[in-house]
Amino acid sequence: MGGVPSKPGDTSTRLEVIGAGYSRTGTASMQIALEMLVKGPVQHGGGHLLWREDSFPKRWVQAYEARQAGDKEKVLKLVRQQVSGYVGCTDMPNVDFLPELLELYPDVKVVLVTRDPAKWWKSIGVNLSYALPWWLPVFAAPMPTMRWFPSIVYHWSNTAVNLLAEANGFGTPMGPHLIEVHNDWVKNIVPPEQLLVMDIKEGWAPLCKSWGNQCPMNRSRRSTMRRQRTRSACPSSGSWP
Repeated sequence: MGGVPSKPGDTSTRLEVIGAGYSRTGTASMQIALEMLVKGPVQHGGGHLLWREDSFPKRWVQAYEARQAGDKEKVLKLVRQQVSGYVGCTDMPNVDFLPELLELYPDVKVVLVTRDPAKWWKSIGVNLSYALPWWLPVFAAPMPTMRWFPSIVYHWSNTAVNLLAEANGFGTPMGPHLIEVHNDWVKNIVPPEQLLVMDIKEGWAPLCKSWGNQCPMNRSRRSTMRRQRTRSACPSSGSWP
């Protein structure tokens, strides 16, 4: 969850691309790449959960709850509001709402980044270790923005469990196979002509080729840019236009 939040542009901006790779598949790098290739603000879900104003993560919780209640109209309204002003989005919880995003933006391009399941599970375990402790809801309760994080983790976990149950049967535990089930789900719901599948080891080359552009920067330049953006990150209490 390391992406620094980009400020949204004009509300008339239309979503053009979705980074549908699971968390810990280079979603922060994907945010940077897409911003340079598509030339507009790209929302990194994890970064926005930690840095945006309180109402932003609250709306994601409301979207999850509305979907559970079967209120499709409300879900679509909330999801559209969440990505308003962005040309692209990556990471959770955006990816959890891929079906709704496809309905709202039927011509959107989708980029699915894959990764070795064992290495991915070892990497995402770092996130899970601090995202799921029993004391987190109590600790986060008085903190604007952060107070919604436990609820989002809860809904994300339920979505993952349901996805595994549909693929492999009820009671399937989380593990390295989750990313494979997720990838199959993405491939099944996205039209093939709108989907680019690439491995994390390939770097940005397939992405740049798909957009017909030269890769905008090398690895060292990307690292420098990320450090600069991290230093300029806004606090969660800041306002957004």
